[in-house]
Order: sequence, then C-alpha cells, then structure tokens
Amino acid sequence: MKRDPFNIRSPFFRPVGRRAFVTGACIAWACVELSLGNPIWFVVFGAIGGYLGYQFFVVFDPKDYEAPKDDD
Repeated sequence: MKRDPFNIRSPFFRPVGRRAFVTGACIAWACVELSLGNPIWFVVFGAIGGYLGYQFFVVFDPKDYEAPKDDD
C-alpha cells in the first residue's frame, strides 16, 4: 500500500459516490468562501478539493482502498 499521510485511502472512500461528495463539498465550500470575499480560505479549500479530486479520480486504484488483511 502506498504512503498516505492524510488517510484518504480508507475503505470508507471506495464507493464513487462518497468520493464525489467529499470532493464536491470542498470545491463548493471554496466557492462560498470566494463569494464571501475570503481569498485565503478559498485557496485552502480549493487546494483540498483539487488534491482530493486528483487522488480520488486521477490516480485512483481500487486495491489501495481495500480493508487491511490480517496476516497473523
């Protein structure tokens, strides 16, 4: 399994609907912050949404999102 500092490769995010919702929510909130005149928060949430979009849809590998197997 690849290194994941933010633990987004959890089995919780395997369904495409959850990945799309979380990514869309971050990008939507970035748009809200921009409309309210908060450019710093726009950049923060836009960057998070961009990172999630890249990880969830560009380099997505279903094997990374499987539950860990116990090899005891």
